[in-house]
Amino acid sequence: MKKDTKMKQEIQNKSNYNLILGSHCKMANPLYFLGTVLEALSYNANTFMFYTGAPQNNNRTPLAKCKIEEGLEMMQNNGILSENIICHAPYLINLGNIINTNVFNFSLDILINEINRCAAFGCKILVLHPGSSLGQDKIDCLDKIIYGINKAIESTNNDVIIAVETMAGKGNELGSNFDEIGYIVSKISNKNRIGVCLDTCHIHDAGYDLENFDEILDKFNKRIGLKYLKVLHINDSKNEMGAHKDRHENFGFGKIGFDTLINIIYHPLLDGVPKILESPYINDKPPYKEEIEMIRNKIFNQNVFNKEQM
Repeated sequence: MKKDTKMKQEIQNKSNYNLILGSHCKMANPLYFLGTVLEALSYNANTFMFYTGAPQNNNRTPLAKCKIEEGLEMMQNNGILSENIICHAPYLINLGNIINTNVFNFSLDILINEINRCAAFGCKILVLHPGSSLGQDKIDCLDKIIYGINKAIESTNNDVIIAVETMAGKGNELGSNFDEIGYIVSKISNKNRIGVCLDTCHIHDAGYDLENFDEILDKFNKRIGLKYLKVLHINDSKNEMGAHKDRHENFGFGKIGFDTLINIIYHPLLDGVPKILESPYINDKPPYKEEIEMIRNKIFNQNVFNKEQM
């Protein structure tokens, strides 16, 4: 674990920061979306991220059974705004596939369906992994992603924003640097419906030094534009910087470190941007309530998890 020793005093003292903080939450039978909201509230969160079905496939429960109205009412009663909740698209989408037209069309159909489902839940942001080049020319694959996103936006009549996620760069992953993400964003026709999800573990594993976060935000702004940064995945990493492996660690217990992550969360330029935890479970139990408490208190407790009892 990296022990950071210094934090910017102006961030530490900022009392009116609009912290929108939550985690990944499940949606499952029998409570579906209502259960998702209740899980987020149990963590003392004011946002959350969810999948509208299993992330590994495209099997989806009909919207009429998802208890959407009950979930939205629970959100309203507890101060969670629809504009701050996040959907995540299934992992099997690969718009970068230029080898197999059937796979690309299948991916596009899934994306269009997820955008429409996202809108039905009142969600404004859908996080999307860019995809894999499968060893093909990267520019050709990026152009295919651009074509697919433009097509999906044209095919859906709502205001859901597709937030392309920064990746760690393992294997043939696309989107592991700001140049590639910026290339995608720059060529999307409807700029009101494109954005970026910045994942701290991913960019650390891709080789970005998070201790110099001001420089990272400056690079992001020059190559993409800060106005497109719609959501952050706040994850520590099990790996050294530049490992290109993408293995998350519990908050503050990894190679990024507590103070560095706190500095990112409370950065003045990220005021009001939703921040989502995707930490590993401990003994099959979620760590989010404890992690959110540490983040709100800005105090690291290395004994916060009793791994024998969780």
